[in-house]
Amino acid sequence: MGLPIVAIVGRPNVGKSTLFNKLVGSRLAIVDDTPGVTRDRIYGECEWLGRKMLLVDTGGIEPFSEDIILSQMRRQSQLAIESADVIILVTDVRSGIVATDVEVAHMLLKSAKPIVLCVNKCDSVGENPIELYEFYNLGLGEPFPVSSVHGHGTGDMLDEVLRLLPDEADGEGESDTVNVAVIGKPNVGKSSLINAIVGEERVIVSDIAGTTRDATDTPVENAHGKFIFIDTAGLRRKSKVDCAIERYSVIRARMAVERASVCVIMIDACEGFTEQDSKVAGIAHEQGKGCIIAVNKWDAIEKDGKTMDAYRKKLMHDFAFMSYAPIIFISAKTGQRLDRLFELIKYVDSQNAIRISTGKLNDILSEAVTRVQPPTDRGKRLKIYYITQASTRPPTFVCFVNKRNLFHYSYQRYIDNRIREVFGLEGTPTRMIIREREQK
Repeated sequence: MGLPIVAIVGRPNVGKSTLFNKLVGSRLAIVDDTPGVTRDRIYGECEWLGRKMLLVDTGGIEPFSEDIILSQMRRQSQLAIESADVIILVTDVRSGIVATDVEVAHMLLKSAKPIVLCVNKCDSVGENPIELYEFYNLGLGEPFPVSSVHGHGTGDMLDEVLRLLPDEADGEGESDTVNVAVIGKPNVGKSSLINAIVGEERVIVSDIAGTTRDATDTPVENAHGKFIFIDTAGLRRKSKVDCAIERYSVIRARMAVERASVCVIMIDACEGFTEQDSKVAGIAHEQGKGCIIAVNKWDAIEKDGKTMDAYRKKLMHDFAFMSYAPIIFISAKTGQRLDRLFELIKYVDSQNAIRISTGKLNDILSEAVTRVQPPTDRGKRLKIYYITQASTRPPTFVCFVNKRNLFHYSYQRYIDNRIREVFGLEGTPTRMIIREREQK
């Protein structure tokens, strides 16, 4: 990444995510009064006085809890602390110092990382509250009074963060980075795939459906290139979304698809295709993203020489509306075909961004019209004057015709298929815009 990392840590419900959103300048992290909403590490870029840094929002640390999710949240926070250049410890002025704050402070002191003590919820302007001075007892130096809701005091705190950051180094450009959203219904192995790719517990994995809530970004650089993998919350049927936090998670997942260039649509091999898989794939298709169908847990399927071909044919039938999407059989647990997945992502991204010259398009159009005559209606025949590409991501073509209503959908599909036969366009949807132009 090339940017210094600043981790925001603390016990649950002290306002870490609110502070993160305020500093980043957008609502990347879900904020709710329910403790433990943030579970995975969430990354966002912040700039202060011309210096850029990568902020990491973490789940609340509960040192004494034996709960599976809370213990894994604690592990996520520890990983963030280990990778950070500077740590912001967020506390709550209203509740004062509690036992958890003391334990978290001890954990941070053991890390030997530079620490900035943030005392949140100092919402009144003017003199600092008398309760602020209690926080000197944590042994972390001067406490900075901050209001994450209103932004008061964040400037002084960021000044201290800049002072503690290592010397600035030139960051590498990321124009060649591919954003990949991993989407699917709950419990298909999205987080397991991210962890397998990174080689560490980047996101929490649990059999409890709905463990992932935020869309979390994971930078990856390997022999195949630079990628940012966006792990998303599982998309459920509307009837199953029963709380505000989960509604936010669904919105975040849709926003993640919007930010991505390529979507990996994950399916559980043991469960097979469901109607919800179709709806999840439809979101990526409608937004014109490059798409790959990844059948996960393939290691758990009993196979013979014909199993994969039979499974592929069934999926091609189930996903008839996006027949362009390649299908790959993987296992996040064993790492099976993950190298091939990277190759597919690069290829699909290049196809989604392909640009075809007008001359070549019209050569194909001329050949297609000669092979299959355009349709007629009441003695009036469709005339296609020419075709040109208007934009990429997805490839969008504009056809100029004499009468729009004569250009039936079936003939549009025929022209689209002829273009695909010549140029491939595997893994990407296309768009066809019809413009009417009367013959002079």
